Amino acid sequence: MLSNKDKAQLAARGVTPEALLDQVERFKTGFPYLRIYDSARPGEGITVLTSEEEDQAIARWDRYLAEGGDVCKFVPASGAASRMFKSLFSFVDGDEDLASEGSDVALLLKDIHKVAFFDQLNESLLSDTGKGVDKLLEEGNHKEIIRHIISEKGLNYGNLPKGLLTFHHSDNGTRTPVEEQLVEGAQSARQSDNTVNLHLTVSPAHREAFDRKLAVAVPVIEGNLGVKINVTMSEQKASTDTVAVNEDNTLFRENGRMVFRPGGHGALIQNLNDLDATVVFIKNIDNVVPDSRREPTLRYKKVIAGYLMELHDKVTEYLDMIDGRDYDEVKLEEIVRFMRERFSFNAPELATLKGEDLATYLRVKLDRPMRVCGMVRNEGEPGGGPYIAYNSDGSCSLQILESSQIDLTSQENRDMMAKATHFNPVDLVCYIRDKEGRKYDLPAHVDPETGFISSKSLHGRNLKALELPGLWNGAMSDWNTAFVEVPISTFNPVKTVNDLLRPQHQA
Repeated sequence: MLSNKDKAQLAARGVTPEALLDQVERFKTGFPYLRIYDSARPGEGITVLTSEEEDQAIARWDRYLAEGGDVCKFVPASGAASRMFKSLFSFVDGDEDLASEGSDVALLLKDIHKVAFFDQLNESLLSDTGKGVDKLLEEGNHKEIIRHIISEKGLNYGNLPKGLLTFHHSDNGTRTPVEEQLVEGAQSARQSDNTVNLHLTVSPAHREAFDRKLAVAVPVIEGNLGVKINVTMSEQKASTDTVAVNEDNTLFRENGRMVFRPGGHGALIQNLNDLDATVVFIKNIDNVVPDSRREPTLRYKKVIAGYLMELHDKVTEYLDMIDGRDYDEVKLEEIVRFMRERFSFNAPELATLKGEDLATYLRVKLDRPMRVCGMVRNEGEPGGGPYIAYNSDGSCSLQILESSQIDLTSQENRDMMAKATHFNPVDLVCYIRDKEGRKYDLPAHVDPETGFISSKSLHGRNLKALELPGLWNGAMSDWNTAFVEVPISTFNPVKTVNDLLRPQHQA
């Protein structure tokens, strides 16, 4: 039963009582596993382009930009960097004064001069202790060095968003991930009027810090590359937060008030929906490289964008054909083949419907948001990634799934997962307007059955949390999707601070 205070709290967040009760009911029922047809592989859902086809796609992308096409980079940048420094926090909070040989902390200290934030760290230590990094290493004072990386008295990296950490050296000093994203955008998505559009989703706590960094960085990059950069920012909407419950599925409260938690990156479909853009690149904030290693990234950004445009050209042609009633059975069969071959879309209706009924069905399925997703060869254990999955209407289509969405008790599913050859590096390009230039209503294409329930704690009390369908998982479930193979050289995430020591992150 909701009290008047509860209703007032909901109203302030933009959440209806009905939506809240739906969330509570979801905790009780859980989310169903997705039924999968097969893992997507080359020739079976994943397109492997020839060099000639790649060059054609790049030319198509260049033509889209030259003809005045608009594009925006959408970068989720609200994530805190705390997980990057888990081993450092454990060391600082532990009893040992020296990092144990072979540990992540010892490996970091061994190559500490290689990290781009070395000079900042050294200056911070000199200012605070009168001793630099090398002197403290000589004295065996490992803890002071590590503490200055993560704590407020030093660089405060344990509390900053990943996008504002110093990642790389450059010709003009050093760069953060957000600066690398700007440079990458200028080199792959410069519009015909010399503008570059970047949209960041940030947390309220760090918005001012992003503003300060951008105020300094943007003019420098504009001057170096001869572009005009437009940066916009948004925050995850309070209305997309989800309520927490106790283990018995009753509302979790603190001081009498319901507790809400961010709904995961799937909530960002609302932010994406608010963008005034036609083509949108989506990429994680930490998947960046320095200038000297960016060539593969730029090439395949253009490849997947150009392939998207080629698909859009065909979809527009077919929609015009249907709208003009300029079709016969042969042309409808051509569209069916296109849906099956390019989007791995199949449905019973494709075999049973004929004539106008088939045309009407195809029109609905063609007229949807579209995305092309880069897929990287799986060099580790098979798991979440590209699959062909069944939808609620009985059709099959390409989906990016997490392992938790698949029933692993099924031997058939385990066999399909074992055949998986690729994983999803979160490298997407999307077309979010219809052929008349109207924006699609993206939330209308979310599959609400594809969220997650996880166990968390707050101030020592256990709770259950609800995550919305992931942005590139269930939130884009009802899109026309194509998977294209891209090389591993385009995937260079920074999950731990020691990843910054990898060759890919050295200038």
